[in-house]
Amino acid sequence: MAKTDNRLKAELEEQLPKRKSGGLRKFFTWFVIPIMFVAAVLLVVATLMNTNVFDLGKKAVQSLPFVPSEEQQAKDAVVNNDSKVVNLQAEIQEKEAEIVQLQKKMDTATTEKEKLTTENEQLKFEIEKFNREQSDVKRDFNDILKTFDKMSPKAAAPVLIKMSDTEALRILTNLKPDKLAAILEKMDPQDAAKYTEMMAKQ
Repeated sequence: MAKTDNRLKAELEEQLPKRKSGGLRKFFTWFVIPIMFVAAVLLVVATLMNTNVFDLGKKAVQSLPFVPSEEQQAKDAVVNNDSKVVNLQAEIQEKEAEIVQLQKKMDTATTEKEKLTTENEQLKFEIEKFNREQSDVKRDFNDILKTFDKMSPKAAAPVLIKMSDTEALRILTNLKPDKLAAILEKMDPQDAAKYTEMMAKQ
């Protein structure tokens, strides 16, 4: 019984591949080979009639409603190119606007810089002028101080009393101690006390 089952299985396994290869063979024999034969005959006939089968095929494909023609493809390409050109022109205009804005900013910055440079030069001139005036005042004051230093205390005391307190105090604080003492001796005691008090507060 087991031998019979094994033999049946072996026969079935041998027959299955044969059936498969037989079906494929029939398909090739009945469909593929005749189609290839007809195509070869048509190509030979078309060649004898000076007809280009490939051009006919192209025309047939172009006449299909869902396949765009070469003319349509060219129109689409022109539209695409036009849209690209418009986009590029828009970008160019944006960049030119940015350049104009940057140029304006640069011009404003240049104007500000020139204005600041002019103000700086004017301030330098004012400082130099002030320094010259200070130097002249200092030189004048030094000349006045030398004059008071040469004057006798008796002559210097009444002159100082007639001057403003600020100027008199300035001269008195810059005199040498012995000259100051001599001038204060020749002043009225009230004036001498006033100037001494003012010098002490400085």
